[in-house]
Amino acid sequence: MEAEETLAVPIEEIQLFIETVKGCSEYNFSDYSVKSLSRRLEKVLIDNKTTMANLVTKIRNNKDFLEKTVRDITVNTTELFRDPKAWHAIKYGILPQFKDYNTVNIWHAGCSTGQEVYSMLILLYEMDFFHKANVFASDINIQVLEEAKKGVYKYRFNIEYLDNFDKVIKENPYNPDEHTDVPYSKYFDINKVNDIIKMKQFLVAKPVFKKHDLVKPENVFYTKFDLIVCRNVLIYFNFDLQNRIFDFFHDNLFDSGFLLLGMHESMLGPITAKYDKRGLIYRKK
Repeated sequence: MEAEETLAVPIEEIQLFIETVKGCSEYNFSDYSVKSLSRRLEKVLIDNKTTMANLVTKIRNNKDFLEKTVRDITVNTTELFRDPKAWHAIKYGILPQFKDYNTVNIWHAGCSTGQEVYSMLILLYEMDFFHKANVFASDINIQVLEEAKKGVYKYRFNIEYLDNFDKVIKENPYNPDEHTDVPYSKYFDINKVNDIIKMKQFLVAKPVFKKHDLVKPENVFYTKFDLIVCRNVLIYFNFDLQNRIFDFFHDNLFDSGFLLLGMHESMLGPITAKYDKRGLIYRKK
């Protein structure tokens, strides 16, 4: 096929990788986007200076290497208050709907190293929802979950994202004259010498982190949610898997619960009949 000719890694090698991983682990990349998987595999092969034949042999014989390869295949990019417009949608479009709720259940699906989770906790605290919020977070990757649980990040890597903090927490996009003076030290400690941003303990103690693979339709938290945040994850899946996950999210949202996707993600096809869409926000019908 013409599409296959443009793949960085041939379709036969991609299939060999998928079948090998599926045969010796619980991971299943069958419904990942072929183009995306091809690009990630190309990087893995280059970084390991190897061929696909050698790669799959090592995967079969070395469980630690398999786990490392899965980590390298799955994308773990996140940052504090990534895409302020999405956070404005949460701040002004979603959270006010919960003002009369006794409890609010929020799930970050595909949380990576956790900056998004801590961003949510900071926003919840500022809006006086922190005490009644149950915050859950999951990822396929155990290593990034361990990082998330610590809440310690590189300062120089994250310094530019402090501007996002200002745009979401200190400023009001709908009223330029409004400005709230919220010091960073309220929520995290910055050590420039050691290149560290460390989240305050009351934030670190709040969320429940668990390993979860979105390919598998299982709710590892055994509760329903008022808000599911799944941003910049589904773009790596094919259309069929995306829609199965949208169905899964729908089943695990409370009535009229909210779903927030990434800035460049959207719903297509019959599944759209199950949600009302307003801007970036999807609401369960």
